[in-house]
Amino acid sequence: MKQIALVVTLLGLAAAPMLAGSSKGSGTGLYAEARTAEVFAGGCIMNSEAGTAGRQAVLAWKVGRGSFGGITLDDLSVVAAVAGNSNLGLQEIGGNRPDTRAAIYVDQRATPAQRLALVAMANELSHGVVSTVMDIVPTDIQFTENSEAVTVNAGQVALSVNKHIDHDVSCGAMQWFHPLASTSTATIGYAAQHKFTGTSLGTRWSDPNKKSAFFGTFSY
Repeated sequence: MKQIALVVTLLGLAAAPMLAGSSKGSGTGLYAEARTAEVFAGGCIMNSEAGTAGRQAVLAWKVGRGSFGGITLDDLSVVAAVAGNSNLGLQEIGGNRPDTRAAIYVDQRATPAQRLALVAMANELSHGVVSTVMDIVPTDIQFTENSEAVTVNAGQVALSVNKHIDHDVSCGAMQWFHPLASTSTATIGYAAQHKFTGTSLGTRWSDPNKKSAFFGTFSY
């Protein structure tokens, strides 16, 4: 744990001068997310989950073209597994913003500078949801999209979001939450797979087969 804390501290010190004095830059790409709570459901499900579920999530970005802090990030990906002390969307329904911890998986093809930039980008676009970083792991990230689904595999993290689901409004079903990160477009999806098997967050999860996901695009 001390080694992890030292790595994160050095990361912050290294990233600060990289980003200071330079524009954030611009970029576009694909985004996918799933959390351990429904985002489209009836009030009864929402009431049962609001206080006990939704404390974990996976956020994934794939840059098409762009840079951050002066560092080119074309075709690179970053994935964050996030755990909070309460429902991650609690502030959207009148509660306080939770404290969060994150394990970040950066594209193993990235240079050290690009890895720093990817982490900084995730922090920026997630509005600080990806902030207290417990682990940073370079890994092979497979981020694919087709007409049916968005699929992300990053070693200890796996996410598969089906694009086509029935948004049945019977029983008072409605959208309760919005994406945890900034998006240009975002559509509710069905998390056919959603899991984190790492050890750095003090919790693991597998929470498939839920209307708990978003997919779309981002830009900055």
